[in-house]
Amino acid sequence: MFRKILIANRGEIALRIIRTCREMGIATVAVHSTADVQALHVRFADEAVCIGPPQARQSYLNVPSIIAAAELTGADAIHPGYGFLSENAEFAEVCRNCAIAFIGPSPEAIRLLGNKVHAREAMARAGVPLLPGSKGVVAGEEQLERVAADVGFPVILKAAAGGGGRGMKIVREPGGLRLAFRTAQAEAAASFGSPDLFVERYIEQPRHVEIQILADQKGSVVHLGERECSVQRRHQKLIEESPSPALDEATSARLGKAAVEAVRGTGYATVGTLEFLLDERGDFFFMEMNTRIQVEHPVTEAVTGIDIVREQIELAAGEPLRRTQRSIKRSGHAIECRINAEDPVTFAPSPGRITGYHVPGGLGVRVDSGVYEQYVVQPYYDSLLAKVIVHAPTREAALGRMRRALGEIVVEGIRTNVSFQKAVLASDAFGRGRYDTRLAERLLAEGLPVEAAG
Repeated sequence: MFRKILIANRGEIALRIIRTCREMGIATVAVHSTADVQALHVRFADEAVCIGPPQARQSYLNVPSIIAAAELTGADAIHPGYGFLSENAEFAEVCRNCAIAFIGPSPEAIRLLGNKVHAREAMARAGVPLLPGSKGVVAGEEQLERVAADVGFPVILKAAAGGGGRGMKIVREPGGLRLAFRTAQAEAAASFGSPDLFVERYIEQPRHVEIQILADQKGSVVHLGERECSVQRRHQKLIEESPSPALDEATSARLGKAAVEAVRGTGYATVGTLEFLLDERGDFFFMEMNTRIQVEHPVTEAVTGIDIVREQIELAAGEPLRRTQRSIKRSGHAIECRINAEDPVTFAPSPGRITGYHVPGGLGVRVDSGVYEQYVVQPYYDSLLAKVIVHAPTREAALGRMRRALGEIVVEGIRTNVSFQKAVLASDAFGRGRYDTRLAERLLAEGLPVEAAG
């Protein structure tokens, strides 16, 4: 097992990793920018190293500085968390070349599954259902027009190398293809360093469901069930829950089995998530794979009782899976709300000093956060302040618990999306579990009742 782990991240996920490491008796090293010198992950790690100025490219994305920090402190492993360098194959390769364990998949697995086109090809070989679309990268506008005509409109263009909605365009008629192609290429190149795009049939009212998997280096793979991630705005997840209210037990089992078989065929060995779209008929199609820990992993931890970060560390150390599929049981229902520093009406970022701060508590409530009273929310990084996770015996009880928990949150000095989250939870569609990825969009168009103060 590792002696000392450097955490190449910040905020709540860095704290989350530190907590598990401390329980495992593993020393931790925090890295931080000059803007994060007062951050909690810096305070609670055993050691801390400043790696650069506030801009992420000069600090949290600065590979030479991170490797130097690991060598300086004698860290024998690096945990990348999510975002930043977590799915960067070159970083994983540098770690390997420097004899530092990367707590994640191999560089080869990241290249295979982190690229959406390559991942689609791997899933096709494994027999996982795919949406009709291009067999690889679209070579140009003429090929795009031929593929779109075969697939049928609407279609969606996606960046092969990225996610988060960047490099993604929906096209509903042939006349919009060429402009969308050029725009998506430019966005993809600027965001991910690659202009490569592929095209798929677009589902108008999809649900976004993902499967958490664990895989060891001996070829054993298990899944921990599904998470529903359909409450999104601009392709960014806002609320997640497990199990999905859209799936019956038989469909959930089929989805989990498909994910396990797909991963087993790739030689993948660590924690990962396969994301699927469900269409209006309940058929599921592979969308992409995330080769890292997910922001929303706590809802799966709540219903399974499994520490996914601990599993990730043990798998990276070469430990075999200690679980079989039969031994994994889910209990109750969990919901997670992401609390962001943003205006609840315009969704503009809201950096600044937090002058008052109180988080909810009580039975079945967990809060993962990296902020505190007088903490200064920086404009350089993601706006996530906290994740509120509740667990209860039933979905109805979990909804009541989350509504109560959100009512206890106090964040003063900046704006947050708490009132937006309350309004979504109060909606009839969410309450009945009958919603899709356009729920937030529809509620906003209908005049979702949010308080301007957040």
